[in-house]
Amino acid sequence: MKIAAFQHSDGESLGFFEPFLAERDIPFEYIRLYETNEVPETDATHFMFLGGPMSVNDEQEYPYLKEEKECIRVAVRKERRILGICLGAQLIASAFGADVYPCLQETGWHPIRHEPGQESVFAQFPDPFFAFQLHGETFEIPPGGRLLCSGTNVANQAFLFGSALGLQFHLELTGGILRDWSRELKHSDQEKILRDSPGYLAESNRLCHLLAEDFTSH
Repeated sequence: MKIAAFQHSDGESLGFFEPFLAERDIPFEYIRLYETNEVPETDATHFMFLGGPMSVNDEQEYPYLKEEKECIRVAVRKERRILGICLGAQLIASAFGADVYPCLQETGWHPIRHEPGQESVFAQFPDPFFAFQLHGETFEIPPGGRLLCSGTNVANQAFLFGSALGLQFHLELTGGILRDWSRELKHSDQEKILRDSPGYLAESNRLCHLLAEDFTSH
């Protein structure tokens, strides 16, 4: 097993996934698209597409987005495991013909519910659970995909398409990531996030551990 993490900015990392993978001696590599501007060949068996500041529709400005979508389509045809987070989830949706478009911007910790009758890793999660959100776009579910989790303000929060799981929210957060991301926000949002996070972060790490176990067990 080897994991390739497609990174769109230096501020969007694997976060809590890194110590999980290191403890289990699971090799991983970052593909730093913000430096190389191209998708290289890789011998990875599992793929993670991380967040980023751009839109999946910005293919003219960031041509590697088109390459990533083709990489996702090929990986799904080969039944390789894929996990997309925020922008990564939007890439999966767009790769299979679903629209990605601006929405009400969500910042901070929000409740997320399981969709009834859908079997997935989220069956191990509380209902609802709280996860961190930082995004201004959302996605439709691609034809043939299954909605797994939904939110109050932004409906589509997690979906499965073949071997690809997309999450609009962030479970990979660490305290350091939260502090870094908060610096770019307006003061009132910074205060709220730093006030709320101690009550949510440990549980978010626990849920990320469950997600990582599920992702690497196949």
